[in-house]
Amino acid sequence: MVNVDIDKIFFYPPSKGYAIILKERNGNRHLPVIVGVFEAQSIALALEQVKMPRPMTHDLFVRFLNQLDLSIKEVIINDLIGGTFYAQINLVNEHNHTNYQIDSRPSDAIAIALRVNANILVSDKVMQEAGQLTSSLEVQENKGAPATAPTENEILDRLVELKTKLQVAIDDENYELAAKLRDQIIALEKEAKNN
Repeated sequence: MVNVDIDKIFFYPPSKGYAIILKERNGNRHLPVIVGVFEAQSIALALEQVKMPRPMTHDLFVRFLNQLDLSIKEVIINDLIGGTFYAQINLVNEHNHTNYQIDSRPSDAIAIALRVNANILVSDKVMQEAGQLTSSLEVQENKGAPATAPTENEILDRLVELKTKLQVAIDDENYELAAKLRDQIIALEKEAKNN
C-alpha cells in the first residue's frame, strides 16, 4: 500500500468536475482522481477545517460511526476497473475490536478520512496502473534546484485552478482570500503575456 496526501484540487473542464491530486507521501508519484462538484467541496471544507452550521453528509456519517463506537482505521483506493476507481473504508469496533470493510467511492472515502485524520492509501496495483511521475519542474523545486520557466499549459492550468478558488472564495464571502487570489491571477496573467 502507498500512503498518499492531497496535493491539490482544481477544476477539470473536460468532466465539469474537479481533479483531486493524491501525492505519494514517500515518493514522486501522484494519482489524479476526478470527482464531482459536491464531493470536491466537501473535501475542500475538510482540508480547510471549515465548520458548517449544520452537518454535511460526510459529517453526518462520521457522527453515526461515533455513536456506534466505530472508528476509521484507513481508507484505501483499492481498484481501477474500466477507468473507474473503487475504494473501501476500513473500520474497527472500539469495544470488541471487530474489523469491517465498506465499499465506497474514492471521493466519499477521502472526504470522510479527512474528517477523522485517517490514512489515505492507494493499492500498489492502482498506483502502478494509474500513478504518474511528478513533473520534472516539481521535482526540481522540491530538491531546491533551479526550476525552468513554466510552460504555457502549466500557466493555463494554474490560472484555471486559481480562478476556481476565487469563485469559491467569493461564494463563501471570504473576501480577504478572494483579494489574494485575484492578485495571484493578475500576476500570473502578466507572466503569461511576457512568455
